[in-house]
Amino acid sequence: MLTFVLASASTARQRLLRMVGIKPIVAPSYYDESLVKLTNPEHLVNTLALHKVETIAPKFSSALILGCDSVLVVDGHIYGKPKNHQEACKNLHKMQGHFGELHTGHALIDTVKNKRLIKCNITRVYFAHMDDAMIQAYVNTGEPLRCAGSFALEGCGGLFIEKIEGCHSNVIGLSLPLLRQMLSDLDYRILDFW
Repeated sequence: MLTFVLASASTARQRLLRMVGIKPIVAPSYYDESLVKLTNPEHLVNTLALHKVETIAPKFSSALILGCDSVLVVDGHIYGKPKNHQEACKNLHKMQGHFGELHTGHALIDTVKNKRLIKCNITRVYFAHMDDAMIQAYVNTGEPLRCAGSFALEGCGGLFIEKIEGCHSNVIGLSLPLLRQMLSDLDYRILDFW
């Protein structure tokens, strides 16, 4: 049986996969994302996702390996994970009351068939107005420091999202409908990994 591998330390991505019946082997790539200097968000997340799976692919001879990467784009500015508390506060001040587009790159390598797929999903996220005390309290939870765009839809940050347009799981870090389609493109079904 083919092994399903997640090339990510993201607990949110792990939870999404387990929620749909996939129990992945978790093998974080620890790829140095600072090596990629791209300004097009779709190219950036697709390239990073691919580097993550390519980094760990040699360790698995019979596996389907998934890597993902996400960034948020607000008014043409790319927001990844904030470096510190101050940057998270600054980001949230700029984003509140606006909308952004969450880009998640998905790279899937089949080491048996020697095939790979790379696709990006984009979801529009509308942020509520937040006062200084609210932003400070949210950043103090530590949650924004672990997330692209300084927020987590599935955590406390969900309180500050007015609405989303598109795939909600994409905002969490992995588009489940896109994963189903990518598996189908490689002649697999999601239930092959149950």
